Amino acid sequence: MSGAAGAPGAPIPGPAAGLDPLTARRRFVTVSFLFWLPIGMSIATGVLLFTDRGMGLAAVAGFFAVHSLTAAAMELPTGGLSDVIGRRAVLATAGLLNVAAFTLFGLASAAWAIALGMALMGCARALSSGPAEAWYVDTVHAHAGPAADLRTGLARGSSATSAALALGTLLGGGLPWLLGRVPGAGEWLTEATGGHVILLSVPALLGALVEVGFVLYVVSALPEPPRPRATLRGVLGGVPGAIGAGLRLGGRDAVIRRLLLTAGTTGAGLAVLELLTPGRAAALTGTAESGAVVFAGLACAGFFCAALGSQLAPLAARLTGSSGRAVLAGRGVVVLGLVLLGASASSTSALATAAAGTGFGLAYLGLGIAAPNANDLLHRRVDASGRATALSVQSLALQLVAAGAGIAFGLLPLGPLPWLLAAAVVLAGALLWVRRTAGNPEERLPSPLPVVAGSASEG
Repeated sequence: MSGAAGAPGAPIPGPAAGLDPLTARRRFVTVSFLFWLPIGMSIATGVLLFTDRGMGLAAVAGFFAVHSLTAAAMELPTGGLSDVIGRRAVLATAGLLNVAAFTLFGLASAAWAIALGMALMGCARALSSGPAEAWYVDTVHAHAGPAADLRTGLARGSSATSAALALGTLLGGGLPWLLGRVPGAGEWLTEATGGHVILLSVPALLGALVEVGFVLYVVSALPEPPRPRATLRGVLGGVPGAIGAGLRLGGRDAVIRRLLLTAGTTGAGLAVLELLTPGRAAALTGTAESGAVVFAGLACAGFFCAALGSQLAPLAARLTGSSGRAVLAGRGVVVLGLVLLGASASSTSALATAAAGTGFGLAYLGLGIAAPNANDLLHRRVDASGRATALSVQSLALQLVAAGAGIAFGLLPLGPLPWLLAAAVVLAGALLWVRRTAGNPEERLPSPLPVVAGSASEG
């Protein structure tokens, strides 16, 4: 750790966290699962819940725009905040914001309240995008040194996230359906709560309870090295410094620059998958309602493929010889999946449907393989004082490109073109690694980046 002693947010040296890498990995996996499970539960019923509350599709699109814009705007400030005041406090705050958001989703019927909930969830998303992983890496490094293996733990955390989303999607879609089979359950909920709770709002309220458990676990299970007491002046001074360090990361280090560009191309791939797959499911089944059910199952399968890919990430690095080559291999699988989706976009025949399903699974499998290896490279280029900020910059690159690509793909005619353009963008990101892996320069452990090392003291 190279933050200046006594600087705001600079951890005091020494294994104060006191956790061995295996225990740290288990707690990181648990935190990842608990945070994302409620979000998965909202996927299947979110749009239906809002429309049932009387909101039109334009309003629903506006709600999701509020979420995306809030998350993007808060990425760097909240990443810097984690590097200044600590991982645990920021994670707990993210959980509390999600508690409020899911409660609003479950009880509110006014558009302003739902928009507020989406803004709170967007802020929570930004808060959570780096601290848990940064805590895990900090803890492992404090116990085993900077050369410790990170891939396995990062892969397990990524798998836990995907598994939570998959299970949450099944629970969120199935729970209202099951309750609807209980005679009088819907009527009782409506009457007992004055219409505030309906069957579709049950997953959101259950998600709020899970988030309470997440906050309690974070507070009790994630010890950190002691930090100098954070004053208001120190926080206000340290956060802008950390943000500036994050913005300069790509300009100072070629590996980080490639990682940020790769994250951006990932955003394009995710945008086309999330935007166009529901419509294809509806076209396949003939109605929007049945298409929503098919999409929920398909999304669940995609998350499981991503979890499997994350589990295979360390093996991919060993087989290819480096994390950089594993990123290249994973991106190649994503490109293949998108090409299959594009090639089958003009038909609903059994063969085309099978090709599309295979392509969807391959796309998420490849994303799962690439992500932990990319983050392994990132953590080898930054130290503890700027780790969460670097993760936030990476997340920001993905979200900004995803937003722009989603708008662009939405303006294109339906058919193969959007899928093939997305495949070309992801391929461009993969090609960044083709001629950069000779001798595995990205695997070396350089001295910490000066700009990051100074981020804690720039304020």
